[in-house]
Amino acid sequence: MSKSVKKLTGLVAATFTPLTAEGEINLSVIGPYIDYLIEKQNVKSVFINGTTGEGFSLTVDERKQLAAAWCQHGKGKLEQVIVHVGCMSIKDSQELTRHAASIGADGIAVISPSYFKPINADALRLFLKEVSAFAPDLPMYYYHIPSMTGVALDAADVLNGIEQMIPSFQGVKFTGTDLRDLGQCVCYSQSHNWSVMFGIDEQLLGALVLGVHGAVGSTYNYLGRIVNQMLAAFYNGNHMQTRALQFEFMEVITFAKNLGFDVSVNKQVMSEVSGLAMGPPRLPMLPCPVSKAQAIAQKIKDFSQGH
Repeated sequence: MSKSVKKLTGLVAATFTPLTAEGEINLSVIGPYIDYLIEKQNVKSVFINGTTGEGFSLTVDERKQLAAAWCQHGKGKLEQVIVHVGCMSIKDSQELTRHAASIGADGIAVISPSYFKPINADALRLFLKEVSAFAPDLPMYYYHIPSMTGVALDAADVLNGIEQMIPSFQGVKFTGTDLRDLGQCVCYSQSHNWSVMFGIDEQLLGALVLGVHGAVGSTYNYLGRIVNQMLAAFYNGNHMQTRALQFEFMEVITFAKNLGFDVSVNKQVMSEVSGLAMGPPRLPMLPCPVSKAQAIAQKIKDFSQGH
């Protein structure tokens, strides 16, 4: 790459996409959203148009508008804006990549296609290479989330040798539960100074022990302040405090999961906790009962007030 890259570390909020009651993107919320993340949660990097952001339910034009708004409003405030550009069509991914570079994004992330799936790591690396070619100076991250894509390839196999094909490659967002695979990603990334970012929020401590450099997740939108305390305790060697916070965090997520904690519910919870109007999810997801979101939001508020 022709320019130095700031390593992606710490907490990154996987952002929701604000929609109006009619289901159209609501860009007016982005500015206040950024202020909320920084001032209330001490989270200064974002991952947009991903799973939490309903990226695959948005049009290419909508994803461009959202990316531009995040970059515009985040300039001078956010440390990094990572734009997810993965699509079923390589042409759409390439266009979103070109656009991300043109608006000053700090990096791109690319998920594997999930309808016509790559048959092996070579095919997926080639897809990533052809996408990255449309912004060769923009840091690229592979977004590994087999539970959603159905692509069961080991992330470590995808990383193996990828630096020879994609000079702009800078790491992986690992949203999976296979700690063996995660550990191999961390091990391989060490000599390249890449970032390995973990994506299962309630299992973060296990990933920290393996050496991940940070985390990307939806709950950091409203629990970032608490999880930052957990990170500080871990890096200060206070493992009892770290475990205590992780156990409390797990209890909150277990409570939420028992009520059916999916993207739709999570989005409504964000509205309840933050006071920002996130709006409904886009079909085929359905809005959740307000009472369910309020119950989870209260649990989150109680957890936050205790710290």
